[in-house]
Amino acid sequence: MNAPAPPTAEQQQAALAWLGQINQQPAHAEGAAFKRWLLADPAHPQAWRQAQALWQQTAAPAARLAAEDAPALDAYLRAMDRPRRRWPARVAGLALAASVVLGVAMGAGWHPANWVDDLGADYVAAVGELKAVTLADRSHLLLDADSAIDVDFSGGQRRVQVRRGAVFFEVTHTGAPFTVQADGGEVRVMGTRFEVRRQPQGTTVTVLSGKVGVTPAPGQAQQVLTAGQQVEYAQGLAGAVQGVDSENRLAWRQGWLNYYQAPLAQVVDDLARHYPGRIVLLDDALAARKVSGSFPAADPLAALDALGAVAGFQRKTLLGRVTLLR
Repeated sequence: MNAPAPPTAEQQQAALAWLGQINQQPAHAEGAAFKRWLLADPAHPQAWRQAQALWQQTAAPAARLAAEDAPALDAYLRAMDRPRRRWPARVAGLALAASVVLGVAMGAGWHPANWVDDLGADYVAAVGELKAVTLADRSHLLLDADSAIDVDFSGGQRRVQVRRGAVFFEVTHTGAPFTVQADGGEVRVMGTRFEVRRQPQGTTVTVLSGKVGVTPAPGQAQQVLTAGQQVEYAQGLAGAVQGVDSENRLAWRQGWLNYYQAPLAQVVDDLARHYPGRIVLLDDALAARKVSGSFPAADPLAALDALGAVAGFQRKTLLGRVTLLR
């Protein structure tokens, strides 16, 4: 049997167009229109695989490119603040360069960042969505925006793996063990309501009521948390158990994000779960700046404007989907 002809340029462009749609709305990958396109020509699956490979391979270069061209982006933003009639010809070049950088960055990591992995998840909450899930044992889960989990009820065990994001658990007692895996660690339920949140710096477990046992890695000692306690772990090591206002920390369930002396980078990460685009911090010192406040999750840009007025930074939104902070 002859091998199918390689994809044409038009077919490759179509695959990239589908990639952009599925990046923004992963459900399109399971839709009839996408499946019809895949089956319409033997070259389409190959074009799709090439588009996926390109997306994976350009993630790191795009991040480096955006970092290297931060001065050009900053100059472009300053130019935007001037009256348009005063823009010299070189500003047009800066605008074009900035648009290219942003376009590459968007293509390399548009929301949701791990959409390929999400296709195999059991439950996914999209950007800006809180998703309620009732499991087979009648346990109730609430997935924070831009989160994904796997569920495995087999062999007399109840297991949930947090692939990404945050999940609030209300576990029904059945006698069967209930465990949550995240970032190499495990949370063993002892009858409780609690949250497991994966972030770039590690995983945080917060207990609202009841009790859980947290093991940061196989073979490590278990720490027992009760109501109003929280622990963070990363790379197999856990910090000290802290007392927290659990209701305040878990207010995202009611649509509010509350912070007290939190790094701006952490706040931006949380707001990004509710923003159908990308929020970029152009300054490391700004990312580390501590901020406080209570903000509605449904309006990330309003939250950034309020924070900027207090913390002294500015926001610019480009192309309708990319927000830069400086």
